[in-house]
Amino acid sequence: MDLTPIPSQTAGPFFHLALTLRGSIACLVTPQTKGELLRLICRVLDGDGAPVNDAILEIWQADADGSYSLPGKTPETMQEDFHGFGRLPTDDHGQCTFETIRPGRVPGNAPGDAPTPQAPHISVSVFARGMLARLATRIYFAGEPANDEDYILALAPAGRRATLLAHPQEGDAGAWRFEIHLCGEHETVFFDV
Repeated sequence: MDLTPIPSQTAGPFFHLALTLRGSIACLVTPQTKGELLRLICRVLDGDGAPVNDAILEIWQADADGSYSLPGKTPETMQEDFHGFGRLPTDDHGQCTFETIRPGRVPGNAPGDAPTPQAPHISVSVFARGMLARLATRIYFAGEPANDEDYILALAPAGRRATLLAHPQEGDAGAWRFEIHLCGEHETVFFDV
């Protein structure tokens, strides 16, 4: 008996129907939100540098005071005008844009040391066709002095830390760009969480 191979299939992009049709969250702020407002322009690229037009990005971050919006938090310990979670699909150019604030420093968790606050960062989950599990990474801000003492950022090899940095958009005050390379020579550092 001869067995004939059949073409392989990849997962997705069926999740767009359930997660982004009514569940897209581009704006994490209101006019009353405290902190430095910014637009975070994210772009997802494959190993050849081509845009991934059907990925989904979810972001989660602290508010300007370094507090997360979690169940059980009281109004005294969190901003009611900031919920800290966003979800968007990428467009034909592999991009999506979140309206948010620059997060504050959150408590650190370096083992054996006194807790040093982490550098301002945004946690990111990436979902895309062909991936059976999400990819987890972080966005740090280029030029932030606290980056040098961030325990999690230091886990990335020195030569690859730049893949975790967002940069100001030239000529567009308040906009930051971050590229996520799923694989290849410029692959973004992903964390096993």
